[in-house]
Amino acid sequence: MVPPARPSDTGEPDPDEPLVARARRGDEGAVRLLVDRYQRRVIGLAWGLVGDHADAEDVAQEAFLRAFRSLRTFRGQSRFRTWLFQIAINTARTHRRTRARRQEEAVGGSIDLDTTAGGGSLEQAVIARDRIHRALETLPADLREAVVLRDVNGLDYREIAAALGVPIGTVESRIFRGRARLRQALTHEPHDQGARR
Repeated sequence: MVPPARPSDTGEPDPDEPLVARARRGDEGAVRLLVDRYQRRVIGLAWGLVGDHADAEDVAQEAFLRAFRSLRTFRGQSRFRTWLFQIAINTARTHRRTRARRQEEAVGGSIDLDTTAGGGSLEQAVIARDRIHRALETLPADLREAVVLRDVNGLDYREIAAALGVPIGTVESRIFRGRARLRQALTHEPHDQGARR
């Protein structure tokens, strides 16, 4: 088992450490700066894991709340962003389980929203985003998490290993397998889903 990444492992100090120290002392300005620094990335990570923008915002908000409530337990064994992303991943996992349970209990299934946007590149962008999201949903959670952390959030393998609590070799394998399955899903997507207008 590979030990969690430490700032010293990369030879670089954690750039968030001064803000984290201030936030621990109750400095609300430091908390706001940390949220501003990572909000888009945490929402992007959450969107990749839960698939709905509104749900992603809820997951991100909950992840930030959990992180700042638990800031005293952060020991600096990994970078702050790695720790924050780990909290976001766990929050998204909880959200997915809760959503799955609610869908099982619901009568009549889900509602298909009609997306009749005007023509042009915006519509193409929305279609492409939806195709990618549908393809991501076909991946098992462990592969999806690794691919989203690497390809959407740009984390390196060591940070992903720390966030997921697995060895680097496992991260490499999950990313390789996840990308292959993602390519396959995008190539073999059913025509009725890809051509919706």
